[in-house]
Amino acid sequence: MRAPETLSDFISALESAGELVRIREKVSPLLEITEITDRVCKTPGGGKALLFENVEDSSMPVLINAFGSDNRMKIAFGSSPREIAAKIEKLVKTAPPETLGDKLKLLGTLLDIRKTQPKKISGSAPCQEVVMTGADVDLNKIPVLKCWPNDAGRFVTFPLVFTKSLDGRRNVGMYRLQIFDKNTTGMHWHIHKDGAHNFHDYKKAGKRMPVAVAIGTDPATTYSATAPLPRGVDELMLSGFIRNKPVRIVKCKTIDMWVPADAEIILEGYVDPAEPFRIEGPFGDHTGYYSLADYYPLFHVTAVTTRKNPVYFTTIVGKPPMEDCYMGRATADIFLPLLQMVNPEITGMDLPWEGVFHNCVVVSMEKQYPYAAHRLMNALWGAGQMSFAKMILAVDSGVDVRDHGAVFRNLLNNFDVAEDLFYSKGVLDVLDHSSPDAMRGSKLGLDATSRGSAEKARNRPQLIPVDEQVIRRGCEAADLKSFSVPEKNTANRVIIFSVDKQNGGKSAVEKLMDADVGQMANIAVIVDASIKAGEHSTVAWKLFNNTDPLRDIVKTKWGLLLDATKKTPADGHDREWPDDIEMDKTTRERVDALWPKLGVAG
Repeated sequence: MRAPETLSDFISALESAGELVRIREKVSPLLEITEITDRVCKTPGGGKALLFENVEDSSMPVLINAFGSDNRMKIAFGSSPREIAAKIEKLVKTAPPETLGDKLKLLGTLLDIRKTQPKKISGSAPCQEVVMTGADVDLNKIPVLKCWPNDAGRFVTFPLVFTKSLDGRRNVGMYRLQIFDKNTTGMHWHIHKDGAHNFHDYKKAGKRMPVAVAIGTDPATTYSATAPLPRGVDELMLSGFIRNKPVRIVKCKTIDMWVPADAEIILEGYVDPAEPFRIEGPFGDHTGYYSLADYYPLFHVTAVTTRKNPVYFTTIVGKPPMEDCYMGRATADIFLPLLQMVNPEITGMDLPWEGVFHNCVVVSMEKQYPYAAHRLMNALWGAGQMSFAKMILAVDSGVDVRDHGAVFRNLLNNFDVAEDLFYSKGVLDVLDHSSPDAMRGSKLGLDATSRGSAEKARNRPQLIPVDEQVIRRGCEAADLKSFSVPEKNTANRVIIFSVDKQNGGKSAVEKLMDADVGQMANIAVIVDASIKAGEHSTVAWKLFNNTDPLRDIVKTKWGLLLDATKKTPADGHDREWPDDIEMDKTTRERVDALWPKLGVAG
């Protein structure tokens, strides 16, 4: 299978594989495309890629959910993420050459790597078939989506933002762009992103910073802009490695920047470090919550160049599972060999969707000495973007980290609530809202690996069989909304309670557990009354997102109480708490009426 070299190639490959639906019914880029896509994303297997060919107030088609399944990720790369990982593993494990044959093999490998270098072209390029500068620049001609009702406006969500350091090193990141007017957007790069590092260097030097944005590149290049590469490593080289062919690049028309020649749309411009920042957001983010408004730099667009008939390539993010979940799964596979270079005991890694990438990491490992899981957790918390991980769960190498049911049962059977919680403190992702302090807070490691002979033996709780009638009567008497027992035949047991904290729901759970129910289970999880306790994926999402480990995981005489509810100043949380993302009723009803005409059902 060959990796697509252009977005058009990708669309053709998706259609040939039965992975694309063309939607000819007129739809609005304001909320409607999001509602349609969100419904499709949440169908089993991620649904299909969608090409909206009749978008209100625009002549451009809109491609979305193109990465939204394991099969589509394989089509995007021309091979599976694990095959790409195997290529990386082969490179990092290359032994020093000893014979002439070894040297020739190594030379062949190095020559092959050189093919990943971007290839500069001169003259005309597809991305510059149409050139608009000055007064002709109008971002409103692009069908940029307003994704969610409380978004501050329309946001470009799949932009490849090209910057370079003062010494000329290229960086390609993906930072959303809020459209402010016909030639101005926000530049939402978080403080820890490479684009922001370059920006601060330009600010120190008192120089205006050239910036280019590519929209609608080939899929490997689009993905590479999201990859957690070390600072200074060129994302276009990763794309060339994945594609097994260099990315063609061309010089911009109005700034000194080279961009993918085969992109659909290029925005050229600058960010001026001397200019005051502007409020950007809120925005319905990949956490499933609105990220809060904050001050960010302005991106001034001096030129827009496009193909003659461009396609707008975009995505939406929100409550998982969504398209980005499959991209995250690919990242876990592709970058595993690089983690194993430093931590060879790792045998597998997964980023569960409910953990929204940075809130939960599951690793399997081969233990070579006592308490090796603790060392591994500390090592991961010091490894690049893994440093933002809030919770790390370590299991034995025989556990399939992708089988979340098996991981959960392994945790409950191996876990000692008194010994296996491993706390730390450090940096958190900017989007974490659960910590009392922004961008820093507590972290939790859970050691569910088997005990070795030199390790302290685990204590097993003495639990009686679960009697749901007893639990139900206790919940009814305490006015608790619902409950669920996910596993009834494990060494440790969890009961999930849906509670109304305003009416004493948390204290009611504590009293219930202090009595007979605490003999049936030794871990209680509480979620807000709006959450059904039996919807375990939603409960896990709330648990990973809403929990500050040191504050919200409390040891009791019967075990652990985990508070996954919304926090307020009464809970010791003085920061603003973001809203859940929900589509408005009017848009849902409009899409209900359109749905039979779209051809996406079933």
